[in-house]
Amino acid sequence: MASIRKVAIIGAGGNFGIPITKALRTAGFDLTIISRLESQTKLPDDIPVIRTTYDLQGLTAALRNQDAVVNVVGPAGLPLQKTMIDAAEAAGVQRFVLDDFGRAPSQTGLPDLEPMGASRREILEYARQKASSNLAFTWSAVAIGIPALKKFPTMGFDIVNRSAIIYDKGTEPFTGVTLAGIGQSVVGILQQPDQTANKHLCVQSLQTCQNEILEAFETVSRQTWKVKNSTSAELIARGRARKEAGEGVGTGSGGWPVV
Repeated sequence: MASIRKVAIIGAGGNFGIPITKALRTAGFDLTIISRLESQTKLPDDIPVIRTTYDLQGLTAALRNQDAVVNVVGPAGLPLQKTMIDAAEAAGVQRFVLDDFGRAPSQTGLPDLEPMGASRREILEYARQKASSNLAFTWSAVAIGIPALKKFPTMGFDIVNRSAIIYDKGTEPFTGVTLAGIGQSVVGILQQPDQTANKHLCVQSLQTCQNEILEAFETVSRQTWKVKNSTSAELIARGRARKEAGEGVGTGSGGWPVV
C-alpha cells in the first residue's frame, strides 16, 4: 500500500477532533479540514478548510486527491457515516478511519447498551463490505474504552470537595486512553497503513482502578479524602431510572444520561 500523506479530517473541532488534528499536524501530515457550510466551529487558521454539503456529491468533491479520511464528527453525525464512506470510495481515498472511538467489539456484559452497539456494528460491516469489493479501499477503527477526560465527578471523584464514591471493592481494573493517546493512535494507523488495514484496533494509555486513583488524589492534595461506598448495581439502576425519565434524550448516547 502506498504511504499516506494527505489526510482529510471531518469533525476537527470536536472533543476528539482537536487532539487528533494536533497529533496529525505534529506528525507532518498534509491536512485538510472538511466542514459543513453552516458550521460556526472555531478551526485552526493554518489548516485549509473545505466547506461543503454533507451529501454524496459534495463530500466526493471535497475528498478528491486525499489519501485518507479521519471521521470524528461525533454521535450527531454518525447517521451520515455511510454517505461519507461512499464518498471516500468514490473519490479514490485509500483509508477511512471510522468514527468508532468506543468499546471493543468483544466487550459485552451490559445488554442495555446493545442498541448503541448495533449501529456501530452495522457501520463496521458496511466498511468491511466496501473493502471486500474494492481492494483499493481500506478502513480502520480504534477501540479506546474509557476516554480519560477530566470528568472525575462522573467516576465518583469530587476534586473540589475532596470526596470520593468507591463502587464495589474499588480494585476492579479498567483501562483508559488520554486525549493525546487517541491522537497518537490515529497517527500510528496512518503511518503503518499495511499493518492497520481493515482492522479494529484496541489502544490504552493506562490501566488502573478506583483505589489507585483515590490514593493518587490524596497524595497530590496531601489530604485524606472523605469516602462513601456504593455499588455498580446501584449506579446502573440509577442510570436506568434517569433514562426512563428521558434525561439522556438528545445526548447521542442512546438515551443514556451521564450518572
